[in-house]
Amino acid sequence: MLIFKIFTAEQWAALDRDGVTHGAPVDLADGFIHFSTAAQLPGTAAKHFAGLDGLILAAVDAEAMDGALRWEPSRGGDLFPHLYRPLAAADVLWSKPLPLTAQAHAIPPEAQP
Repeated sequence: MLIFKIFTAEQWAALDRDGVTHGAPVDLADGFIHFSTAAQLPGTAAKHFAGLDGLILAAVDAEAMDGALRWEPSRGGDLFPHLYRPLAAADVLWSKPLPLTAQAHAIPPEAQP
């Protein structure tokens, strides 16, 4: 199963440069890296990245997270994937721009449920 992380351009550049990330400021504050499923992705983009352009969407394989991934209740009681270890660039299967349209972020077909 693919899960998804939205990065700002700066966060993505840092992951590319360093080969690893401990996450965005919200991830550091919460003690884990926030991910979303394909079904949760539009809501995550709208709630946490509204109006932001230049974002990058990264896909990782949930089963490849070495037991460090936990499914925990969050927005609306839905279970969200939370990673309790740093994310390595090698964990990323693919990445794509997440462009902002007049209505919302354009989720690529590969990340739609």
